[in-house]
Amino acid sequence: MSFQTGLSGLNASSRNLDVIGNNIANANTTGMKASRAEFADVVASSLGAGSNGGAGIGVSVATVSQQFSQGSINVTGNNLDVAINGGGFFQLEMPDGTSAYTRDGSFKLDKDGNIMTNSGAKVLGNQIDALGNILVGNAPTPLSLPTSAPIPANATTAIATEFNLDARAPIAASVAPPTPRTTYGTSLTAYDSQGVPLPVTLYFSKVTPATAGTDEWAVYDSPAGATVGSLIFDATGKLTSSTVGSLTLTPAAPSIVPPFPVTTDFSKATQYGTSFAVSNLTQDGYTSGEFVGMNIGENGIITARYSNGQTQASGQIALAEFRNVQGLTPIGGNDWVSTFASGAAVQGTPGQGKFGGLRSGALEESNVDLTGELVNMMVAQRAYQANAQTIKTQDQVLSTLVNLR
Repeated sequence: MSFQTGLSGLNASSRNLDVIGNNIANANTTGMKASRAEFADVVASSLGAGSNGGAGIGVSVATVSQQFSQGSINVTGNNLDVAINGGGFFQLEMPDGTSAYTRDGSFKLDKDGNIMTNSGAKVLGNQIDALGNILVGNAPTPLSLPTSAPIPANATTAIATEFNLDARAPIAASVAPPTPRTTYGTSLTAYDSQGVPLPVTLYFSKVTPATAGTDEWAVYDSPAGATVGSLIFDATGKLTSSTVGSLTLTPAAPSIVPPFPVTTDFSKATQYGTSFAVSNLTQDGYTSGEFVGMNIGENGIITARYSNGQTQASGQIALAEFRNVQGLTPIGGNDWVSTFASGAAVQGTPGQGKFGGLRSGALEESNVDLTGELVNMMVAQRAYQANAQTIKTQDQVLSTLVNLR
């Protein structure tokens, strides 16, 4: 019997050394979770005997459990590297169509713009509709970026301004010579529906007010053109009314784009006793642009950047969590699959509830404590030697009995 007891100890210690060796080998594996061999004693029971009458007959490995503690966050600077700071797993669609989960966020883009793992699995997430709304309620689908074609141009529809007109300026026609119309002017670039830039100029000239107690400035779209409206200010320098409705932009030949209106916003214009100064000019048009890069926010939203300076949300990385993470089965490649023991995956978004936030440009390192594993290895080695010694001692006892004369 002692031979079998010692042999069970050797097998258990050997299995323990295998687990420790695997931990040490994966000390630098991204997102790897350390394992631990857990033992249980084996007791012999006799027929008709109570539970207290059993004798220990060895040891067995009850299970190899995984330790899902947080690994250190290592900054890499690569925007496609993503670490989960907290609970949750990235959701994957494997090449064979099955589902898997990982903590390894070292993602890549393939030739079609799909976000992939090193093992060739597609990263799943929430899609975004044409209005920029995240479709959280739908099942996660593979995430991809529009890298193969440029985003289309967008014609300017609105212009917003923010500037100060000098309250000390005289009425232009009241001085000799009259104040040139170009004294107070500014310009910006708008775009037609084909993305062709169109220069837009605005000139301001102080005129005799139609209402007493106010100051009025005529607005022109060219130095010699007709007025397009006026701005009226009260005694505090605040804008009280604007008659500038919209500007009509006319693309130059040989453009086939017809003239189109652009609304204007002068609500932030002021008239104070300081020099004329433009604080801000904005318009909502842009030319076409090629994909140049991406950023991933803490909430998992993927923002694509384009050469025309525009950014667009392209999706949101989705996370999954399990009631019993110990029930997940590793399948290699830093991936796990769910089982009956783990329960079904609970869907969620980064930073919400029990789900951790994402850190772009960083990776989660292995949670293996290398120093602790080396100590564990020495302890396991001694346990192996001790079990071998029990077999050797039993062999000596048996030899003594056989040699009795």
